[in-house]
Amino acid sequence: MNQVKVRRAELLAKIHINRDAHRALFLKAQEGYRKLVIEELDKMLADAKAGRQISRSINLAEPVDHSPDYDRVITMLEMSVDDTVILSAEECSQFILDNWEWSKLVNYTHQCYAAGTRVPSSPKRWDDDDYA
Repeated sequence: MNQVKVRRAELLAKIHINRDAHRALFLKAQEGYRKLVIEELDKMLADAKAGRQISRSINLAEPVDHSPDYDRVITMLEMSVDDTVILSAEECSQFILDNWEWSKLVNYTHQCYAAGTRVPSSPKRWDDDDYA
């Protein structure tokens, strides 16, 4: 099956749910990220005050907010005059299953920071199912 016809209102509700979940996890990840950045900066400051070698960079992947991706689809659906919408298999995967091309990497990063842990600098492969 390459296409599916769905009710616009049901699809809109599902995308709102997915967007809200993404945004909530992003905000939680941002809190964890900021905490880790502050820890790194405090360490840098302590090293500078103690006359030790100073690391001049922080190697932490920043959380990424993909809310605009959801917002674009939401706006299109809100502006549509049709009661039903035809989705391709890829659109169904993104809009209903919340499986975007960026999902695995972004969700893994956000979940690490939300849990208060660092994101490994070089995971084995981002498309590996371990990061799903």
